Amino acid sequence: MSRWSVRVDPAWSLEAWRTAARLALRHAVAPDQLDWLPGSETSLLDAPSLTSVEDGRAPPAEPQIHVPKSFVELAAICLCHRDPQRMSLLYRMLWRITHGERSLLSNPADADVLRAMALSQAVRRDTHKMKAFVRFREVPGEQDAFIAWFEPDHQIVDRVAPFFARRFAGMRWAILTPYRSVHWDGQQLSFGPGGHQSDAPMEDAREELWRTYYANIFNPARLNTRMMQQEMPARYWKHLPEASLLPQLVRDAGDRVQEMHDREAQAPRRRIPQAIAAPEPAAETTPATLDALREAAAACRRCPLWEPATQTVFGEGPPNASIMLVGEQPGDSEDLSGHPFVGPAGQLLDRALRELGIERSTLYLTNAVKHFRFERRGKRRIHSKPQMTHINACRPWLMGEIENVRPQVIVCLGASAATAVFGAGFNLMKNHGRWHVLDDGTRAFATVHPSWVLRQTGDAARDEAYRLLKDDLQHLIEVQRTR
Repeated sequence: MSRWSVRVDPAWSLEAWRTAARLALRHAVAPDQLDWLPGSETSLLDAPSLTSVEDGRAPPAEPQIHVPKSFVELAAICLCHRDPQRMSLLYRMLWRITHGERSLLSNPADADVLRAMALSQAVRRDTHKMKAFVRFREVPGEQDAFIAWFEPDHQIVDRVAPFFARRFAGMRWAILTPYRSVHWDGQQLSFGPGGHQSDAPMEDAREELWRTYYANIFNPARLNTRMMQQEMPARYWKHLPEASLLPQLVRDAGDRVQEMHDREAQAPRRRIPQAIAAPEPAAETTPATLDALREAAAACRRCPLWEPATQTVFGEGPPNASIMLVGEQPGDSEDLSGHPFVGPAGQLLDRALRELGIERSTLYLTNAVKHFRFERRGKRRIHSKPQMTHINACRPWLMGEIENVRPQVIVCLGASAATAVFGAGFNLMKNHGRWHVLDDGTRAFATVHPSWVLRQTGDAARDEAYRLLKDDLQHLIEVQRTR
């Protein structure tokens, strides 16, 4: 039986290990025929390198290797462990997965899986400790430059470095460990060889301030030395400035708790003043015409929605329209254009109206809330449902539109619109499509908003939702016939 060796450098690199594993699989080298050499180590058995097999020969066809994503993620973590058998373990698992045991990882009782999970857990624990116990010290004579010394159990620097780059993006720093170093210049990470603790500053001016703060927040009544040493093992104390205080704080904890218990109760030195009620705002008069309403609404500051929005989106349509459609709020397209129902939901509404033979130009379209409420996700602005405070703040504008247009029928599109017209107790899905009479005698009904139709998942659900919207809007046909 031939025996081969394969090198992985650096030893914690997933890409390097994957390249070597593919080579071994391509030549059908079984796990027990392969010696794995981490970094610059040499093989005790002096087995020939597997890369020499392809020297001067046509390599065999690249095999199609499909493994679960969970195995790749597990391998990336396990390779950071210092166990000398980790690479052999992972290749043995890979061999089994590609030779008929694809669901290997779903068997938690398997010996190889158990061992890999133990290695993974140890690396995760070491990663957590590094994030918690690295302490940066200012470099003397340099502005906004810091160095930290840390001694991890495993080879985790490359894995943890992006975390520190995100957390301390605004300063220049370096982390030194015995086997590897990483430096952040404010733009990118760079890696180098390991260093010595003497290469990092021993202390800086901030540490005395930190010790003062730590001593004042230390609560002796909640001291649990067993849990403290479990979460912050004593071997990390040499890196932590606050650790020099711990022996005395622990020793004096009992006396301090007794002192707190015996201390006479004291009356509070100051009272929290009662909030002064803000004066009631002066009553605002509603402008008499739609144009005046539109101009006044453009300067509305009744709620915070005006600040992030591009502009107020007021209603549009004939000032004597017999039918008024009230939506919930503008969307992204409406906010940018300043016109109601011009985005995807408006286009769906246009389609329903066309199929029913109703001219959009004969309708007055507006929204219960006049500003776009949204959440940012990257570069996108995602619609966020308006709150009752926003609906109430915009109610005078909606009531002013209704008083000026005096429609025969009001159609509420969506729950927020129904709340604005019928009140907070209105159940949209229970009462959609049903006629109601408002206090001033205007007939009204509610239906779903076109955006709700678009949010349905699957063609069947979306078609059913569209039919519901269209069936409810059928009422408008009889309204137009009786005009």
